Amino acid sequence: MIRIPRKRWVALLAIIAAATGVSAWYFAPAGTKDDSAVIARVKKGDFHVVVTSAGELRAKKFVQIQGPLNMQQAEIWQTKISSLVPEGTVVKEGDVVAELDRSGIAAKLAEISLALQKAEAQLTQAQLDSTLNLATAREDMKTMELSLEEKRIAKEQAAYESPSIKRQAEIDYEKATRALAQAKTNYVTKTQQAIAKMAEVGSDVQRQRNKLTIVQDVLANFTIKAPGSGMVIYVKEWNGKKKGVGSQINAWDPTVATLPDLGEMESLSYVNEIDVRKIAAGQKVTVSLDSDPTKKLAGTVTAVANVGEQRPNADSKVFEVKILLAQADTTLRPGMTTSNAIETNTVKNALYVPLEAVAVDGTTPFVYKRDGTRVTKQQVETGLANENEIVIAKGLERDDRVLLTAPADHDKLELKTLPGIKPQPPQPGPADTPSTAKPVPVKPPAPPNAAPATARATKS
Repeated sequence: MIRIPRKRWVALLAIIAAATGVSAWYFAPAGTKDDSAVIARVKKGDFHVVVTSAGELRAKKFVQIQGPLNMQQAEIWQTKISSLVPEGTVVKEGDVVAELDRSGIAAKLAEISLALQKAEAQLTQAQLDSTLNLATAREDMKTMELSLEEKRIAKEQAAYESPSIKRQAEIDYEKATRALAQAKTNYVTKTQQAIAKMAEVGSDVQRQRNKLTIVQDVLANFTIKAPGSGMVIYVKEWNGKKKGVGSQINAWDPTVATLPDLGEMESLSYVNEIDVRKIAAGQKVTVSLDSDPTKKLAGTVTAVANVGEQRPNADSKVFEVKILLAQADTTLRPGMTTSNAIETNTVKNALYVPLEAVAVDGTTPFVYKRDGTRVTKQQVETGLANENEIVIAKGLERDDRVLLTAPADHDKLELKTLPGIKPQPPQPGPADTPSTAKPVPVKPPAPPNAAPATARATKS
C-alpha cells in the first residue's frame, strides 16, 4: 500500500472541493439564484368560488312570548323585566316565564282610582244640584199658579169698579199669566241642562272606569306565561344584546322571549357590500358549527336583503342573508355561531394556481414559470378567482410549476406572450384589484425578499 503524505492529502481534498463548486455553479438553473423561492404546481379540477361569512342559528318558525299587548291603551309606555327564567329552559303551556316591574303601573292604577273617585263625586254633586234646582223650579211654578188664581178673582171683582181699577186688575192678571208661562218654559230648559250635565259627568265617570279596567287587565298580564310548550330563547334588542333581567320592554315591542320550532333551522348571516353581489337565492352552502368544526351541514340561500344596514362594530354596510339548513339536527340550538361557505360559482375541469403566483404588468397578467432549469416570464389569461386561487384559462398546463415570489433577476426576464394576444402597455394610475369578472386582474408580484407562502403551496 502506497502511503500518501499528509500535505498531499490536503492538496487533493482542496482540488476536489474546487471542482465540485465549479460544477455546482455551472449546472445551477439560470435565473434562479434565489433557491428559497416557493414553487406551486398548476392544479386541475373543479374550481369553486366561495364567499365565507359568519352567521348565527335561529329557528325559522317560532312563537313569541309577549307582555301585555294593550300597554298603549293603559298609557304604560315601557317597563322593566324583574325576573326571567334562564335561557334554554324547557317550559309547558301556562308556565310562568317572566315577571314585569309593577312599580310604574301601580302608580298609574292609584292615579286612575283617584280620578274615578273624583268623577263619581262630581256625578253625585251634579245629581243633587239638579234635584234641588228642579224642585225649586216646580215650587215656584206652584206659587205662580196660586198668584194667577188670585189675579183672576181680583179681575172678576173689579168688573163693577171704576175703569182704572178694572184696567189695573186686567194688567195684573196678564202679568201673572205670562210669568207662569215663562216659568214652565224655564223648567223645561233646566231639565235639559240637568240631563246634559249628568251625561257629561257620567261619561267622565265611565271613562275613568274603563281606564281602571284596562290598567287592571294590563297589571294581571305582568305575570307572563308561556303560550305553548318549548325551549325559551331570549330575543335581541336593537343593539344586538339579548334581553334579560333589567331590560326594558315597550308598548311597541313587548316581546320578552321566543319558543322556537327546532325542526327547521336557518343561519342568519351578514355579508359585506363587496361580496353580496355574488350571492343569490338558491345557491348551495356548507354550514359548519364553531362549536364542532368537523360537522358539515348542507344549506341553501333563501333570501338576500336588497338594502344594506349598519351593524354594531361594523365599518361598512352589510346585507342580511338567510340560509336554510337542509335537515334538522338534534344538536342544533338557536344562537350557535356558524361559518357559512356560500358557493357562488363553479368551473368544471379548470386549471388554477395560487393568487400569489399571478402578477400584473400594466393590465397584462403573467406568472414566473419554471421549466426545467430555467425560469420564464409567461403571459396568462385569467378567469374566476376566489379567496386563495385563480383560474388560468390560457398559458399554463397541468403540473406546470410557477413561482410564488419573483426571482432575483425578474427585471431582466422578457415576457413570453400568448399566441394571438397582444400584451397591453402599463397604464398610469393605481394598481388594479382582484375581481371575479373576466379577465381578472390580480395582485402585483411580491418583492424578492418576501416571506414564503408555504401555507398554500408545495415545494418543488
